[in-house]
Amino acid sequence: MARYPSQLQQLIQLLKKLPGVGNKTAERYGFHLVSWTAGDLAKLGELLTTVQNALSPCPLCGCYMQELVCPFCEGSQRDRTTICVVASPKEVYLIEETRSYAGLYHVMGQLLSPLEGKSPDPAKIDLLRRRIEEYGVQEVLLAFDSTVEGDATALLLRDKLAGLKAKVTRLAFGMPMGSALDHLDGYTLSRALTGRHHF
Repeated sequence: MARYPSQLQQLIQLLKKLPGVGNKTAERYGFHLVSWTAGDLAKLGELLTTVQNALSPCPLCGCYMQELVCPFCEGSQRDRTTICVVASPKEVYLIEETRSYAGLYHVMGQLLSPLEGKSPDPAKIDLLRRRIEEYGVQEVLLAFDSTVEGDATALLLRDKLAGLKAKVTRLAFGMPMGSALDHLDGYTLSRALTGRHHF
């Protein structure tokens, strides 16, 4: 990549940090970005420097909230007898789009991956247990990707939640092994929510 100007090289290297972006895609994005107008680049730059401070995780569920109000915890229409456990805030919005679920959420933030030395934060598991007991939750829906990490995390949580009254379920129909939630269409994800099974 020595043939590119140094600032363009730096831009390409940063773009490669995005998931699924390799050398060729990062180069294409980099060249596209430098062709933008100065105004559009300024808007993007300003947004990138402010978005992290503007969005903060809800201390209860971990979903993104703005102006200290969590739409998923504060909503009076939410079914407080069900908690859907997801890996990241992104999955929350995917599930909301299906309109097949109206309960609460709990974001783990990190899945179990022994080979990479990663595991869920014990404090988040403890908080999940407290929320289940405090709200009298009847069902805990584990909505993880159908991957080794997702399966390992589901098994871990099933063991950690043993002894509580809530039943533990997982997504069912339309979730082939190795699939990610953000690659499923709305209908398939809706079927998976509707057909969840006891775990």
